[in-house]
Amino acid sequence: MKRWHILVAALLAAVAAALFVVGRSTAAGPITLTTAGTRYTATVLIPDPRPGQVTVEIQVSRGDADSVAVSAVMAEMGHSTPELTAAEREPGRFVAGGELFPMSGVWELTIRLDGPAGEEQLAVRALIPD
Repeated sequence: MKRWHILVAALLAAVAAALFVVGRSTAAGPITLTTAGTRYTATVLIPDPRPGQVTVEIQVSRGDADSVAVSAVMAEMGHSTPELTAAEREPGRFVAGGELFPMSGVWELTIRLDGPAGEEQLAVRALIPD
């Protein structure tokens, strides 16, 4: 019975290590995340995810947003960033730039959208590599 527990523990450790390696190798490229609420659906694109100054693009595919803003929180470390207002580049496409991720790790982005349908906040989680 003891061997079974050791085998399961070893298998779980191997899977965790593989996911860590795969996650780190894929996280270095652009990040694309989609989230939906009752009024809006938005896709967040982070072309160069890294700590420091970044550009974030928000594509609104459902709902007519007049304004979009984005902020980030790393609750585990007690970090949050001020809201960045996104400029509308074309209908449904908003771009914000600034220091959104002061450090690497898992961040929860809050996208605040406002338009004729009302205001709504959507959230997505992103792994920001070193």
